[in-house]
Amino acid sequence: MPLTGIYGPDDFANRPQGHVIAPARPGQARTGPPLPMPSLEWTPEVERATAPLYERVKQVIPPIEWPLMAPTIKAINELKQARGAVILAHNYQAPEIFHCVADIGGDSLQLAVEATRVKAGIIVQCGVHFMAETSKLLNPDKTVLIPDTRAGCSLAASITGADVRLLREKFPGVPVVAYVNTSAEVKAEVDICCTSSNAVQVVESLGAPSVIFLPDRYLATYVASKTDVKIIAWKGACEVHERFTGAELRSYREADPSVQIIAHPECPPDVLAEADFTGSTAHMINWVRERRPRRLVMITECSMADNVRAELPDVEMLRPCNICPHMKRITLANILESLLTLRDEVTIDPTLADRARRSVERMINLKN
Repeated sequence: MPLTGIYGPDDFANRPQGHVIAPARPGQARTGPPLPMPSLEWTPEVERATAPLYERVKQVIPPIEWPLMAPTIKAINELKQARGAVILAHNYQAPEIFHCVADIGGDSLQLAVEATRVKAGIIVQCGVHFMAETSKLLNPDKTVLIPDTRAGCSLAASITGADVRLLREKFPGVPVVAYVNTSAEVKAEVDICCTSSNAVQVVESLGAPSVIFLPDRYLATYVASKTDVKIIAWKGACEVHERFTGAELRSYREADPSVQIIAHPECPPDVLAEADFTGSTAHMINWVRERRPRRLVMITECSMADNVRAELPDVEMLRPCNICPHMKRITLANILESLLTLRDEVTIDPTLADRARRSVERMINLKN
């Protein structure tokens, strides 16, 4: 069903001005003192200790670069044991993070679910700030750290809690679904969250004829094409995925008709029309594992293609990808610093946390 409306900040004359969603706020370390900086020299011991890890990423990290990364990787893996910490990494993290220091990797839904099962007292979130906030919502008594508080998100920045309240005034009684790519402030104002993996299921679970879906206009369009529920959308977009075009994809097919193309539903409709498969990052990875195409174009963030190629070296990855500047703020160096100093800690206003937690837990507890 087509979208029944799409709204944005300009559609509300009384929208509060000058409000910007800030990244997760830094706080003081709560657990343990700072630790001394370990040696970061490339030595025979480091080479031996990290050799199994290099086997995981040798397809995507040149041998000449490994000695620059390996000492920090070894130090991170030792420090997280000393701290009793667990590292969560999104699929868009670089291979040296995703394959070499992360304990749990996945898309936003996988990380949200795994965050509820974490036993460690400290969580280091290698992703953007809304992911760190989600981990904190689900683990209020744990220390959640984000290595760089500037790791934001264009989608999360596109809407505020005040905007949600204005939408409710305009459409009284219509339930509101928020993509997990939103701030805790927004999550506190909605009925339930979703990810790209379960968006259609979440929308239909509400049993309503119309649903407000925010903030990604393109994911909303995709959901509307898969359900009879009327979708009222917001004008947000992912700055990585919105840059792809259908014409770009057609040019790849013209160059090689045998190439397979898979795309994330945050892409514009003309891109999805050209793709052989559309799905969340987790669904895209599973598709590649099952199909093992000879040549593949993965229409999403660049590092995900690298992470898949590291696992499946027989799949040739063409590189028409875009880099997320926010994800790339997370580095080995600031993960190490975060573990050494236990900063920066994510904090959420208690007046928001309970309401925001309910919308996330409602999504997680939704029956498959």
